[in-house]
Amino acid sequence: MFDASQKSTGTSYTTTVALLAVACVFSPAILIASRPFGYFALSTAVICSAVCLVLAFVTWKRSSQLTIPSIANRRAK
Repeated sequence: MFDASQKSTGTSYTTTVALLAVACVFSPAILIASRPFGYFALSTAVICSAVCLVLAFVTWKRSSQLTIPSIANRRAK
């Protein structure tokens, strides 16, 4: 029924979701928790969020290029 030579269409979005969680949840939470530190904490949180968003975009673009397996069996003529 399934041809062994077909490629998998699985995706790996775990890294993308983790980076988005860091960028959108944890960095602002750390910023709020470290309020007395001023501009250093603000710039660190903004830079960390920006880096995480860029890395999430890159991993999403790499993971979203799926290969579609052939429906037809190669032995069929």
